[in-house]
Amino acid sequence: MCAAGRRWGRRQRALLWAVLLAAWEAAWGQLRYSVPEEMPKGSFVGDVAKDLGLQLPEIRDRGVRVISEGSKQYFALHGKTGHLVTAERIDREQLCENVQQCVLRCELIVEGEMKFYEIEVEITDINDNSPSFKEIELKQKMSETTAPGSRYPLPEAHDSDSGRNSLQSYELSGDEHFSLAVQAGPGGDQRPELVLAKALDREEAAFHELVLRAMDGGDPARTGTARIRVTVVDANDNAPVFSQAEYTVRVPEDVPVGSVLVTATATDRDEGLNGHVKYSFKKITEKASKIFYLDSETGEITLLRSLDFEEGNSYELEVQAEDGVGLFDTAKVTIGVTDINDNMPVISVRSALNEISEDAPSGTVVALLHVHDKDSGANGEVRCSLAEGVPFRLQRSQGNYYSVVTARELDREQVSEYNVTVRAADGGSPSLQSSAVLALRVLDVNDNAPVFLEERYSARLAENNAAGALVLTVRATDADWGQNARVRYRLAEGRVRGAPLSSYVSVQAETGALYALRSLDYEQLRELQLCVRAEDGGAPALSSNVSVRLQIVDENDNAPQVLYPPAAAAAAWSGVELAPRRSEAGALVAKVVAVDADAGQNAWLSYELAKATEPGLFRVGPHSGEVRTARSPLARDAARHSLVVLVRDHGRPALSATATLSVVLAESVAELLAELGSAAHEAAAPGEPAASLTRWLVLAVAAVSCLFVAFLLLLLALRLRRCHRQQLLPPDSGASRGVPVSHFVGIDGVRAFLQSYAHDVSLTADSRKSHLRFSAASFCDTLPARPPPDEPAPLLGDEDPAGSLPSHLAPPSVDIIV
Repeated sequence: MCAAGRRWGRRQRALLWAVLLAAWEAAWGQLRYSVPEEMPKGSFVGDVAKDLGLQLPEIRDRGVRVISEGSKQYFALHGKTGHLVTAERIDREQLCENVQQCVLRCELIVEGEMKFYEIEVEITDINDNSPSFKEIELKQKMSETTAPGSRYPLPEAHDSDSGRNSLQSYELSGDEHFSLAVQAGPGGDQRPELVLAKALDREEAAFHELVLRAMDGGDPARTGTARIRVTVVDANDNAPVFSQAEYTVRVPEDVPVGSVLVTATATDRDEGLNGHVKYSFKKITEKASKIFYLDSETGEITLLRSLDFEEGNSYELEVQAEDGVGLFDTAKVTIGVTDINDNMPVISVRSALNEISEDAPSGTVVALLHVHDKDSGANGEVRCSLAEGVPFRLQRSQGNYYSVVTARELDREQVSEYNVTVRAADGGSPSLQSSAVLALRVLDVNDNAPVFLEERYSARLAENNAAGALVLTVRATDADWGQNARVRYRLAEGRVRGAPLSSYVSVQAETGALYALRSLDYEQLRELQLCVRAEDGGAPALSSNVSVRLQIVDENDNAPQVLYPPAAAAAAWSGVELAPRRSEAGALVAKVVAVDADAGQNAWLSYELAKATEPGLFRVGPHSGEVRTARSPLARDAARHSLVVLVRDHGRPALSATATLSVVLAESVAELLAELGSAAHEAAAPGEPAASLTRWLVLAVAAVSCLFVAFLLLLLALRLRRCHRQQLLPPDSGASRGVPVSHFVGIDGVRAFLQSYAHDVSLTADSRKSHLRFSAASFCDTLPARPPPDEPAPLLGDEDPAGSLPSHLAPPSVDIIV
């Protein structure tokens, strides 16, 4: 009972060790299965999904696949069941020749998780091969003097199966002179021997026919046979003898074909036919027979085809030397193969990404690689590296697996695609290298705002433009790609002269073209400042702004406007300028004042005399508009003159306006009144009395003269007070006789002052339109087009004329309407 308890305890411990071993292998991602050879394609091997805890939807969604080492794929994963099945019929003898345990390895790759699992499948043997002899017809010669009990080695049968299915026993039948003995070889193999049981007599029987049968241990058992023909010959007492019982040679795997690897030499002391030795392979595998050739005459073993250390690193041969009468000797030949670095490392991409986002974090796995070198030792040690200058690094995984991971964040705007070269180099001398290229496209993220081609834009647009005219085109680029790089434009909010900016201009959203929505007027709006925003199509969208300055260019669309004389003065003698008949050439008569609402060259005005009653008597300053006498008036010159002054700007085409002046040449007030009365009489309508009009005209002239004399006296008093000296007016000043007709008053004390200020009396038959005008002897060429509204022109008397005006300018004229 104690013994039974101990046996049960041992079983429990064995079961526990088995469970722990299975758990250890599952934890390290390794599965083991076994399957008989010669199973049809699609045969069940193992339930991988159950053993790894994978769900069937995960197998379909995560891209699970099986990869076997080598060019052939012996296993596949059933997508619906999760079972590991055979991909083709497996022949154990073809895959694992002379190997006791045949194990195939493969990897299960889970692409979605970047994981892999190792799977080992043991291929178990079935009794599908019969024992066979290399030669089914054997010939054996024996001397009739051979003593009973003599032994002769027989060729061994070969069975490709293993275990109990391999060769188990031999049988001999056919003759009582012979029996069979089986010896165990150094490797445990069975070596049949033909034993002479009874002395031979050539005269009795020259030939003996035997049958050698080899049997395996399968169920049912398979057999193979060979026929042996024994020829009885005359006596031969010396057998060939090899110089060495065992020949050992080691050659590199790159030895040339046809090279002699080793020479086996045997000698026979007999003479003649009994001493002639021939060599043959007594024991050689089918694979080795295709590689090595034995010269039957010389015993030289030569190479038939190239050696490959990876296919076989050692070969054991048995050479037989036989004389002419059947005596022989055997020797063992061992040929070792030395590995050379003749295999490049092989890089297999088990799983790889084709695209990666540029904002992927550092350490993201982009590829799973497997590296293998068929060489051994240092020649099979592989070192992997990446090309320089790429934002990736290699990370060693389990076994011969490497992961390619990102070393830093990516930037698609700098590099949009990567061809990552992975290099593998072995430790041989010289080292062999191989490489694999991983193509990876970087996906864009909206991390760049649009950038305008210019820091600011400016454009000039002529006024009076057509509605919808193209002003300019702004352009912004975005370093991103696709929708993230699609730029749209819009105007920033703003107001111009109380109206929305969008009512003046608009921007095309796709092209950035800026259009004027209305006709612009330089005289109303000279400049537009606006802001254009560029926005990409990302989510969230990024934007940038640029300022645009639009300058309105003036066009000559405004004709000059005559301020003086007024347009109403164009009526017949409605306004009169006085000029003394004793005036010298160049005396100032009047000044035409005009302005132009345009700007620049379009507002430059020039004056010319277009029409005159007496040509040559008057001239007009081309830049000042001053009407002066071209010569001294003559007695024959008419008293009344009508002048038409043409005012023209410098635009293209030029625009113009006209001003009509009436000038009266007179020596005294009486003459002036007579001329005015005559003019009024001519201008009056038929039947209208002129006496009343003349009376009011005389009263107006008298009133204006009195005011003017009072004003001169006041100025004289102020001047005398300042200078602290008295100056008397000449008795014959003429002030009491009325208003002087010249521009200068005959008073010595105020003569200099009157050079700057002069008075003109404009009288008409209609007293409501008579004027008293104080005008400057010289003033500016033209009046400003738009005097500032916050700087009104000073009125006479509000400021000190001498202190407020420069010495080269005269104060403005004052018109008093009577």
